[in-house]
Amino acid sequence: MSNEPRVGVGCGASVVSDGRVLLVKRRRPPEAGRWNLPGGKVRYLERVEDAVRREVLEETGLLIRLVQMLQVIQMLGQDGQHWVSPVWLAEVGRGDARNCEPDKAEAVEWFPLDAPPGPLAQGADEAIAKLIGAGGGPAPKGRTHDGQPKGA
Repeated sequence: MSNEPRVGVGCGASVVSDGRVLLVKRRRPPEAGRWNLPGGKVRYLERVEDAVRREVLEETGLLIRLVQMLQVIQMLGQDGQHWVSPVWLAEVGRGDARNCEPDKAEAVEWFPLDAPPGPLAQGADEAIAKLIGAGGGPAPKGRTHDGQPKGA
């Protein structure tokens, strides 16, 4: 059915350096006005790993090295959208972070992992909680460790 809602496939990177994480403040939905991980859409027939590298380069000017798969973010219903996005832990390969897409992002900045800005987008919130707690720390606000809303 052509009128059926679609699920988007996204990707993201938790780029970490010296105890800091790189975040992008979004201008557009979903989650406009929130700080999120650099990332975006996976193109048709594009490998997720390649999409992560491309998106981070396009948004921030950084060439990154993927370290390991961190988690899969399942964004269900924010701003009427549904996204499934693998998130990779990454480190800087080359370059200095800057806002390369000012029409899409208000800012690109480094923040201490233990003192991120607010408000955070779901992906950044879940990734930072996982990085800080290594799976055993506090769950993101309002959610359990498996991403389910508390009380579900």
